Amino acid sequence: MRVCRNAVVAAALAAIFMASAPAQAQQPFYAGKTITITIGFGPGGAYDSYTRLLAPSLTKHIPGNPTVIIANRPGAGGISAFNHAAKQAPQDGTLIHIASQGLLLTELTGAEGLQASLADFHWIGNVTQSNNVTATWHTSSIKTMDDAKKREVTLASSGAGSTSSQMAFVYNNLLGTKFKPIMGYEGGAASNLAMERGETEGRATNTWTGYKASYPDARSKLNVLVQIGLRKEPDLSDVPLLTDLVKNDQPKHAAALTISQILALARCFAAPPGTPAEQVAALRAAFDATMKDPEFLETASKQGLEISPMTGAEVQNTIKQVLAAPKGLREQVKAAMGVN
Repeated sequence: MRVCRNAVVAAALAAIFMASAPAQAQQPFYAGKTITITIGFGPGGAYDSYTRLLAPSLTKHIPGNPTVIIANRPGAGGISAFNHAAKQAPQDGTLIHIASQGLLLTELTGAEGLQASLADFHWIGNVTQSNNVTATWHTSSIKTMDDAKKREVTLASSGAGSTSSQMAFVYNNLLGTKFKPIMGYEGGAASNLAMERGETEGRATNTWTGYKASYPDARSKLNVLVQIGLRKEPDLSDVPLLTDLVKNDQPKHAAALTISQILALARCFAAPPGTPAEQVAALRAAFDATMKDPEFLETASKQGLEISPMTGAEVQNTIKQVLAAPKGLREQVKAAMGVN
């Protein structure tokens, strides 16, 4: 009888011990799991480069150290991959998506295609705020934006939902240029190759840091016509900002400023709408830790990729503010983009 009582007491003590075990002794959610990061463009461009830079450091800082794989899902200027993340992909924290910059403009102007709001996603962070620039190949006679007002200029572009096609129309409507986006190039590498071969005269948009990663001598390879951002890039002090070119026209300036604010969200990562809060917190913490990781920063520097991060909360708040824009400002942005 005593042996039986002792066994009961031991079992009870064991149960109490297990119940009070510290949380860190339990198996992390991500242990043994695989995270997929989807990209709405083909290999070789800045979206792809930043994702492949981030992946190995991110897993190092996630409790459980999951495997991270990358999936390129090009189509419709990033809209297809975004919709997949919103509606078809796992919603348990095992999928991250790097969103096209153009999607926030698409939603703001009410253009068709998106199956979810960007505000419904859980934003993990933005790797860089590098300015977008529009450039022609160095052999082109189009050296400035004034040159682009004199004749038609073809620019390589990915798809209708991408910044590359959107900004070509913005320039035409705000500045009177004659850019013609040639759509269908799947990713930055294909767009770069198009202008190198002379299929197009230039490329509609790319981040300046993305260009420098592709061309170490970018200033000699490219005629940089304009930059879009809230401040000039240090090594593009002679290149006008879009806001500089419309500063004497208040409605156009307001539209250009909003567009510039949006494009400062250069390379943002997000988890789908249904991702549990615990997993979102883990991913955000890992992202923030990665942005301070000396090994990560050294690798970025060697690859010529600028790191000027925003936290997930900062990205979320910016998206919320943009989508709360008054009707008048929305109409100005729509007019700039040529959206009815």
